[in-house]
Amino acid sequence: MTTENSIASITNLEYKEYLDKGINYAEYKEKMADDLASNSDVKIKEYISLNQHRMHRVEKTFALSDTLTQEVQLLKKKTYWLVLTEHWCGDASQILPALHKIESVSEGKIEMKLVYRDQNLPLMDQYLTNNGRSIPKLIQLDSKYNVTGVWGPRPALAQKLVKELKSNPTTADTYANQLHLWYAKDKQKSLEIEISELLLQSNLLSINSLS
Repeated sequence: MTTENSIASITNLEYKEYLDKGINYAEYKEKMADDLASNSDVKIKEYISLNQHRMHRVEKTFALSDTLTQEVQLLKKKTYWLVLTEHWCGDASQILPALHKIESVSEGKIEMKLVYRDQNLPLMDQYLTNNGRSIPKLIQLDSKYNVTGVWGPRPALAQKLVKELKSNPTTADTYANQLHLWYAKDKQKSLEIEISELLLQSNLLSINSLS
């Protein structure tokens, strides 16, 4: 989850422009359905269909903890989440519904906008992971469009698992199966912990109010 490139080359105004052209979660799902219907690549259509099912499952089963609910409701400042993603991305299908639920309980203090990786490579290339364009990638911004934190493409435990599986020739080709089993067992709890840490490290939480 290491961001290797300098973010200094992207201005605050440019971040605002990315946010302005970004779409919300509901719009993303609509575009995803359109992509499934119109995409000519059979393999990509399979990924999109599978990811729709994953997203629906997470939407139905993810229960946000009382602790994180309280934390996001006590945010001191308006926060933007600019997220790089694609419909075919399996990790995004596990992560985006949970991020949307966190956004929903924030009472407007978090606003999430989604942008497509392949249409925004200058932005993506400032947030590489191990020299790769891994997604989803969450860029956290304050009300003046300063970067206050970065997260992604997956929780640290999942990232460690993927690294181990990909390094083993016997599991490299099927690592995704084990990864999604991990997501099913974890139930987005690792994500919750890391999002809480992201907010805390960015000095966004009213810690005194939690004691």
